[in-house]
Amino acid sequence: MAAHGEFRIPAAQQPKPGDYAYDLDRTLASVVSLSARVPAEAFTAETLGTERAGNGVVIREDGLVLTVGYLVIEAESVWLTTHDGRFVPAHVVGYDAVTGFGLVQALGDLGLPALRLGRSSALRIGDRAVIAGAGGRGHSLAVELVGRQEFAGYWEYVLDEALFTAPAHPHWGGTALIGPEGELIGIGSLQLQQGGSAGARAINMVVPIELLPPILADLETRGRADRPPRPWLGLYATESEDGVVVMGLTDKGPAEAADLRPGDLLAEVAGEPVADLAGFFRQVWALGEAGVRVPLTINRDGRSLRLSLTSVDRERFLVGPKLH
Repeated sequence: MAAHGEFRIPAAQQPKPGDYAYDLDRTLASVVSLSARVPAEAFTAETLGTERAGNGVVIREDGLVLTVGYLVIEAESVWLTTHDGRFVPAHVVGYDAVTGFGLVQALGDLGLPALRLGRSSALRIGDRAVIAGAGGRGHSLAVELVGRQEFAGYWEYVLDEALFTAPAHPHWGGTALIGPEGELIGIGSLQLQQGGSAGARAINMVVPIELLPPILADLETRGRADRPPRPWLGLYATESEDGVVVMGLTDKGPAEAADLRPGDLLAEVAGEPVADLAGFFRQVWALGEAGVRVPLTINRDGRSLRLSLTSVDRERFLVGPKLH
């Protein structure tokens, strides 16, 4: 992702102060540019890179910043840049794989207003909002909510109700979804395609802010949410015409150790049929916490095979945040 100074949203798509009941420019100043450096030996370095850049949102005036977790997971150094060009170092406070949130703390005075947390449930399909990137109006986008539904990510991730907005922000990671009263109602996570190839359009997937308050104190004090860790298999899966198929494996993960292979169709979990990607992940998680045995039936080259995986806690593979 490029730094925010390298692009501008077209003027026609930028939010305009007269369209909102709150102080737009002051609100947008709460969004900072975030850059993180991850050691080359880190578990996520190969898939997410060692140099990561995106956005973060000041949620407390002492410099607590909320972002999307993939930007800061395993980071050894983090820098924040304010809308007026000041650089402030920060450290990772916590990361939550279940929601996808990451939390960092500025180590100097940001001198920025904090966005209060709202409720995304107040936004209806078709309602207007703003997706704000660091750098003010030129890096922010007037959008509408175009969807609210379950989302399953190939990396063993499910949101019961994700938010989808259009048009898509080109530098979406860690952006602020701002509601009609200037409140924070979500954090930008992905860019996806909506619709078929002929009429496809780019949209953003946003993590709803309601998922943060129940885990915020835990992230600050423990670096992770205080809940039993989910069983993790170390596979990447997607939906195909034939069903849910393995498309990749994590090096030295449980799936690789059990000889699961790309192309395998995931037919059953503990004897129960797999219907879709989200259902597959939920079936695995329903068996218990990390460490539980996961019996799988797969279809490979026209044959049905039974495998048993020993799940693990994914975070054991990660370099955790240093608690300060």
